[in-house]
This record gives sequence, C-alpha cells and structure tokens, in this order.
Amino acid sequence: MALILIVEDEEAIAGLVKIHVEIAGHRAVIVQEGNEVMGVIAGNRPDLIVLDVMLPGQDGFSLMRRIGPTGIPVIFLTAKDRLDDKISGLKLGADDYIVKPFSAVELTARIETVLRRYQANSRTFVLGGLEVKLEEHRVTLHGNEVELTAQEFELLRILVRHKNIALSRDKLLELAWGFDYGGETRTVDVHIQRLRKKLNMEESIKTVYKLGYRLEVPR
Repeated sequence: MALILIVEDEEAIAGLVKIHVEIAGHRAVIVQEGNEVMGVIAGNRPDLIVLDVMLPGQDGFSLMRRIGPTGIPVIFLTAKDRLDDKISGLKLGADDYIVKPFSAVELTARIETVLRRYQANSRTFVLGGLEVKLEEHRVTLHGNEVELTAQEFELLRILVRHKNIALSRDKLLELAWGFDYGGETRTVDVHIQRLRKKLNMEESIKTVYKLGYRLEVPR
C-alpha cells in the first residue's frame, strides 16, 4: 500500500482521483494549495504525487523544481494540453503527464506502473561489488561499508535514479543541491571525483564532454 499525495484545487477531480486510488488499495491525501505541498511532504513523505499545474499559490511547474531533489515520483494531471507544456513538465523530471479530461482507470494504471518501477529500483542499487541501500543511506563496496557525506550520498542517489542518462553540471546542482543552490559547477566536479575514488567508479561515472556526467549501467 502506497501513500499518494493528490495536489489538485478542484474538489470534484481531487475526490475522484482519491476514490480510485483507494479502490486500488492505496492511501490518499489531498492538498489544494500549492504553498502547502512542501510542508506536507516534509511531515509525511508520499510514495507518489499526482500534481496539477494551475494551482493557488505555487504552480505545479515551480513545485516540480522543488520536489525533484526529493526523489519522489510525480505524475502531472493538468488541463494544460499544449505540447510545449508537456515537454516542460517531463524535462523538469516528472514521470508522466496526463491531460484533463482523463480516464480514472488509465490514471490508476499509470500510477501503478510508476510505483512498480520505483519500488523495484528505489531501495537497493547494485553494480559489481557496489551495493547502495537508498532508504538506509548505506553504501558497501565488496562487503565493506563506505562512509559518504550527506552531499556525496545525495549526488550518488541522483546518478542512480538517472542511470544511463547524461546530466549537465547545472542539472546535477539543481537536483542534488537544490534549485536555489548558489554554488559553482566546479562543486559537482569535486564531488564526482570523491565518489569515483571512494567507490571505485572511475569506469562507471562517465564524463560527458562539455556537458556533465552519466552513470553507466549495463542494460
């Protein structure tokens, strides 16, 4: 059973989504104000967020920039049906983008698909002799525990979540340090070098010329 956060200011739509989420065996919490979302997440971390774009307070795209670093999967559910809006939502890190009016059955199916993907891949990451327990914040290499700083672990978590995807230094700063982080991209390079050395990942964390880095994992 997962906890689904429904961020939707239209009561009828929020209620419909909640009913179908609960029929599927999950718990659901509704938030109608964009400015309340981060506080709710901090108090009770959901397993997935169904997020509208047009909200009172912070809009969904602005919220996505803040939710992204948490690693919580997000499905946009919105009336904004233009292609550039959909591209914007997906580029911000959303896992899916559904346009209103929508089929409640289809939404439930997409929620289940995203949950399965994250539940299968989010708890433990294994690569050779490296094992990363993401929920426990523990890393072992050939059975020996490796001490990482909180920031090193967060960077590693972002690389794992986006494995086989090239991420720019700016994007890594945004995701691992937070959207408002004021540091320079050189900070990313320093932390990448530390991860490579501590975890013997010189061959796994690839430098992408003039862009950033990619965690390369056998498909």
